[in-house]
Amino acid sequence: QLQASGGGLVQAGGSLRLSCAASGRTFYAMGWFRQAPGKEREFVAAISPSGRRLYYADSMKGRFTISRDAKNTVYLQMNSLKSEDTAVYYCAAKPARWDSIVVPTAQYDYWGQGTQVTVSS
Repeated sequence: QLQASGGGLVQAGGSLRLSCAASGRTFYAMGWFRQAPGKEREFVAAISPSGRRLYYADSMKGRFTISRDAKNTVYLQMNSLKSEDTAVYYCAAKPARWDSIVVPTAQYDYWGQGTQVTVSS
């Protein structure tokens, strides 16, 4: 249902762009989450089906940008990466109304397999 890609190894201060494609023609609210070793999964960013409403975790504002295209593919542009950004990044989707945002982890219906992002210092 969801295929995430774009992770890898990058030096601190570098950039990566993650992608996640959702199959089907349903309108999905989509989001990115991450989970570092030994930590709980945390919210990163969310976007409405329309792409007009965005929401970020405070610690990501200014460095990460979520966007999407018309074919249910969501992107996460990550700039100025830090070692503490090292984690497995997951995309998630939930059928939703055109301008709806979904933030809580438990409300998402579908999850991708995760892509590893490693930032070396």
